[in-house]
Amino acid sequence: MLFLALIWAASAVAAIASQSKTATKNTTIDNGPFPTDLNGSNFTYPHPFQLFHFGSQGLPLEMAFIDLPPIVAPTTTTKPQRVRYTRKKPNPKPKIALLLHGKNFCSITWSTTAATLQKAGYRIIIPDQIGFCKSSKPGTLYQYSLHQLALNTYSLLSVLDLTDPSNNGITVVGHSLGGMLATRFSLLYPDLVSSLVLVNPIGLEPYLELGVPYPDLSVTLKTEQTSNYMSIKGYEQSNYYLGAWAPEYNVWAMMLAQIYAGTEAQNFVEGQARVVDMVLTQPVFYEFPRVRSKTLLMVGTKDTTAIGKQWSPPDVKEKLGRYELIGKETANRMPNCTLVEFEDLGHAPQIQAPDRFHAALLQWLRT
Repeated sequence: MLFLALIWAASAVAAIASQSKTATKNTTIDNGPFPTDLNGSNFTYPHPFQLFHFGSQGLPLEMAFIDLPPIVAPTTTTKPQRVRYTRKKPNPKPKIALLLHGKNFCSITWSTTAATLQKAGYRIIIPDQIGFCKSSKPGTLYQYSLHQLALNTYSLLSVLDLTDPSNNGITVVGHSLGGMLATRFSLLYPDLVSSLVLVNPIGLEPYLELGVPYPDLSVTLKTEQTSNYMSIKGYEQSNYYLGAWAPEYNVWAMMLAQIYAGTEAQNFVEGQARVVDMVLTQPVFYEFPRVRSKTLLMVGTKDTTAIGKQWSPPDVKEKLGRYELIGKETANRMPNCTLVEFEDLGHAPQIQAPDRFHAALLQWLRT
C-alpha cells in the first residue's frame, strides 16, 4: 500500500509540474482594442489595460489587468560634461508591486496607490480577478478558491516574466478580500513575495468557528441578486467611510452597481455567492504564523466588516469585526509583522485618507 501511495504521489507531482508548464504555453496577452462593455463592465478605466487569455478548469478565460511602468524622475545637470565612452551597464530591473482588489472593488480602485508607487520606482501589476469587473465571469461553471485565484495570478506574472528569482521578489498589496488572497499567495509562493502589505483584510478571524451560521449557497445567491446602488452605498457608507459620503466614494459604488445590473449580471452574482462561500470555508486565519514575508498590516480600527455578520445572532454579531482588537492579535501571530493603525478610519483607509495611508506605506517600504 505504501508503495502504491508513493507511486500515486509521484505521478501527482509530475502531473502538477506538467500542468504548470503548459499553463503558460497556451496563453496570450491581448492589447485591444476592447468593446465598451467587456465581460459585463462598461466602466471606463483611466489607464490602458490588457487581457490575459488562459485556460483554467477546462474553460477559456480572460483576466483583465493593468501594467504600469515606474516613473523615473529626469536628471538634469548645469555643468557641461566631458564625454566618456564606457561599457554601458544594463538597466536594473524595477521593483514590482502586485495590487489585489477586494470583493466590492476592481483593479482601477488602486489608482491613487498605483500612482504613488510608480513615483517610488515600482512597476505596478493590478489584475481584475476571474469573476470580477472586466474579467471573465464563468458563474456556476467555476470552482472559486483562494488557491485557484492565486494560481491564476501567478500564471499572469509568469507570462509577464516576473516570476524569475532575479527580480528580487514582489511586493504584494491586498485590501479586504484581496488581503486574504495576498496571504494565500505569499504562502503558496514564499520565494517570490519579498514584502506583504495587508490593508484591512477580511479573514482576520475564523467566522464559522466564532458562530456565524453557514448559509446554503441559494441563500447567499438571493442576497447577491438584491444588490443595487442604494444597498451598496448604504453598506459602504456605514462600514467603509463611517457615515460620510463623497464623490470619490460614489464613483466606486456606481462602478460596482453597474456590474450587478450589467449584461453579465447573472453570472456575476453566481460567482459572488461562491466567493462568499470561499471566504467562509477557506480561512487563512490559522496560517498567519506560517507567513515568511516581511509584512505590514494597515488597519482602520473603526472598521466593523465581518462576513456573515448580518445573518448572525446578536451574541455572535457583537464580537465580530472588532478591528481595533483583531489587528493587534493578528500582528502578534505573524513572525515578521509591523502594525499601523488609523484610529479614525474605516475599512478603506487608502480611499478615505490617501495622503496619510501612502505616507505610512512608503515609510515602511523604504525601511
